Amino acid sequence: MTTSDTTERGAGPDADGPPVRLTHRQITTVMSGLVLGMFLGALDGTVVSSALRTIADDLHGLTAQAWVTTAYLITATIATPLYGKLSDIHGRRPVYLAAIVLFTLGSLLCGIATSMYELAAFRAVQGLGGGGLMSLAMTIVADITSPRERGRYQGYFMAVFGGSSIVGPLIGGAFAGRGVLLGIDGWRWIFLINVPLAILAITVILRVLHLVPHRPVRHRLDYGGAAALAVGLVPLLTVAEQGRSWGWGAPLSLAMYAIGVLGLAGFVLVERRMGDAALLPPRMFRITSFRLGTTLHFIVGIGMFGAMTTLPLYLQLVKGMSPIGAGLATLPTVAANLTVTLVVGRLIAKTGRFKVYLVTGVGSFAAAMVVYATLGVDSPMWHVSLGMVFMGAGLGAAMQTLTTLAQSEVPRKDMGAATAGVNFFRSNGGTVGAAAFVSILFSFAGTRIGDRFTEALQQPSYRKLAEQPANAEALKAAVGPGGKVNLEDSAFLHTLDPRVAQPFLEGYVSSLRIVFLTGAAVILLAFLIAAWRVPDLTLSDE
Repeated sequence: MTTSDTTERGAGPDADGPPVRLTHRQITTVMSGLVLGMFLGALDGTVVSSALRTIADDLHGLTAQAWVTTAYLITATIATPLYGKLSDIHGRRPVYLAAIVLFTLGSLLCGIATSMYELAAFRAVQGLGGGGLMSLAMTIVADITSPRERGRYQGYFMAVFGGSSIVGPLIGGAFAGRGVLLGIDGWRWIFLINVPLAILAITVILRVLHLVPHRPVRHRLDYGGAAALAVGLVPLLTVAEQGRSWGWGAPLSLAMYAIGVLGLAGFVLVERRMGDAALLPPRMFRITSFRLGTTLHFIVGIGMFGAMTTLPLYLQLVKGMSPIGAGLATLPTVAANLTVTLVVGRLIAKTGRFKVYLVTGVGSFAAAMVVYATLGVDSPMWHVSLGMVFMGAGLGAAMQTLTTLAQSEVPRKDMGAATAGVNFFRSNGGTVGAAAFVSILFSFAGTRIGDRFTEALQQPSYRKLAEQPANAEALKAAVGPGGKVNLEDSAFLHTLDPRVAQPFLEGYVSSLRIVFLTGAAVILLAFLIAAWRVPDLTLSDE
């Protein structure tokens, strides 16, 4: 383990004193810079996901496309707690600027990538910057506002994420759909567009973040903890993303589990030895509100990212929507999220109470999972939209109150590490959720689709339709020897007669039902913890 003593300009106000008292106008001025930086990271995720298939086709790397997402996820997750600690030591502005510069450099490199593996490597550079964009912005808000006011301003961040979820797929689809733009492949602009946006963000931040004061502090850098965390997380995040293709019980997967567990055990030992200088100081976990906040962030993150991964598959495969259409179909989620986030933020600022909104929000999210579990092949869009409204409203109430809960009793000197910890646990929960939900889906889908197809073939009318030349050709590519269904490519569904496709869709929806019921059980656990374990605190206005 290696450490170094560093004396620099510190994170913000007096470590144990009150927050910096800024006027509402000054706070909104600072927020303008933070929102621009956050918009970069929020937009990037949705833009890339909507165009990944086009990028993979152009770079001839369809089988490697998962690494483009995995590489970013790994570096962003590992970097998040590092940014929190570095900003506590060196101050928020220089560290936040460094995050944007790294993200921009990665974007520029992604725009000139010539292979999927190059793109994955450059996405890793992007992730090193992206890991600080969210957590540092929320930390700065905590520096300049009282606990009671935080929800009000953090609502603006949720608005940014909601807007990016709509704008991102539209921009990604528009660029990916253009063959060449100004002599450059259309999809490359998905990354290159970040450069002028980042320059604007840097300009604004240089002008406004001087309002966040800082003071000299003396601390050690936890290099050993960072190294142990990397050893623990890299194999676990990799197997979470690749386990379905490798096989969860394959020797390579088992080796990844073993290395990851050893790395995390080493991380815990290092953090205990480092004490206050640790990336995630162990004493913070003795604070009930922080411990509950991070635990609930992890659990809710499982459900949130799991639903965000699988619901678009229902819209695109079962309802036949394009990626852009599926993005627009999520408008009810975004509208409910924005509305509830802003309203709850103001109510918390007014009353100082937040538990009721947390419990209601998690309960609403659980209800959304139940609604999704009742979807069928022919369900009307209002049925889907009802679940989206419950999910958007639930997450709007829950996510900001969970952050408020985790920050509420943490010493101000640890605010950077605490806020980074919140994002760290939510991100890891999201990784687990996305991997687990997709794994559950495809574990059941092949068998259930095969069963539905076999049953349908017993009917003479269906068999006659299936034997028509156009349908027979499509089925030949979709169904292998022994009735095994090919789940790697769903394009055949668009060429089949809808009546012939019905068993495939029914089997798929049946598998999704298991996924969403699993999600409901996970969120129910979060609801029980929120209702019976979270203290009913009244936030300070100081």
